[in-house]
Amino acid sequence: MSLQVSNEPGNRYNIQLINALVLYVGTQAIAHIHNKGSTPSMSTITHSAHMDIFQNLAVDLDTEGRYLFLNAIANQLRYPNSHTHYFSCTMLYLFAEANTEAIQEQITRVLLERLIVNRPHPWGLLITFIELIKNPAFKFWNHDFVHCAPEIEKLFQSVAQCCMGQKQAQQVMEGTSAS
Repeated sequence: MSLQVSNEPGNRYNIQLINALVLYVGTQAIAHIHNKGSTPSMSTITHSAHMDIFQNLAVDLDTEGRYLFLNAIANQLRYPNSHTHYFSCTMLYLFAEANTEAIQEQITRVLLERLIVNRPHPWGLLITFIELIKNPAFKFWNHDFVHCAPEIEKLFQSVAQCCMGQKQAQQVMEGTSAS
């Protein structure tokens, strides 16, 4: 069965199938990690057939398909458990290993769209976004799409302050801009 069902923009993909595929591959990956006596982490999710599937989807899908795929992952960022932790690590890994800034921008867009709506926000969504903007390994504040317009930059700063608190967000933003 194909993920693409039509050539009509906005209706090209079988969204239910994308959501089911992401959930199935993720739960199989978690089971595989647990069977090896480990827990999901940035180091245990890499170099696996499961991650290869996710990376290939992130790279090979067009913009519409990738957006739906990333939303399917974001749907799994819920309450504290190994399932949420796996999908959080997956989203962050896809960001870190993206071969283009367009993919990183799209990951950020999917997370940001969910954070700018009224609270409460799912725990996993907040943790993933905070890790993305706080961890210097992701170099989030150095990306062009963060600084493409003053309004966008202000939006990111505002969301960072809401997620982390004003003082901590300011330290993170100042710390990465100095490097």
